[in-house]
Amino acid sequence: MLFAKIFDENGVSTVGNGIGHDLTAIIDENSSAAINLNDYYSSDLDTYQSGTIRYELPELADGPHTLSLKVWDVNNNSSLTKINFLVRSSENGVISNLYNYPNPFTSNTKFMFEHNQSCDLLDVQIQVYTISGKAVKTINEKVQTQGFRTDGILWDGKDDYGDQLARGVYVYRLSLKTPDGILAQKTEKLVILK
Repeated sequence: MLFAKIFDENGVSTVGNGIGHDLTAIIDENSSAAINLNDYYSSDLDTYQSGTIRYELPELADGPHTLSLKVWDVNNNSSLTKINFLVRSSENGVISNLYNYPNPFTSNTKFMFEHNQSCDLLDVQIQVYTISGKAVKTINEKVQTQGFRTDGILWDGKDDYGDQLARGVYVYRLSLKTPDGILAQKTEKLVILK
């Protein structure tokens, strides 16, 4: 899905009043297959200066791709933005950029991560272990995601019985499950300073 927030102080042009003056997307530098996005642009309420483009991209092969987005303002000035992205099949779940912040911490921390599954609701479990492997805390949450990131799962540094954990290094494992049953896991370390 292509999702773009557009702003121009002079106003966004969607009329295509000249050759090449349309809102366009080009995938993988294939300019002969440019996608006209004029009909997929929606202005924000009560303004001509900003809006959103939402367009369902065609199915793309696994691997690296590029997308160029060209937008015009009402004064015939254009702006071009290009992004690189990677398409992976969704058969295998992947967790990336797993971290907790702050780390080290004294009173609480948030666990944040990115994933490769296109869904809105994930079953997430975080298990915290001592260095010797003893499980001390299990957090189970249903996480509402927007895109491929989470806002963070808060933890107060207490064990399953409500007692504050001792200072030191701990290992945590984050597991997720999608509504389709796809699983992923990743392990990291954290430090408590209390």
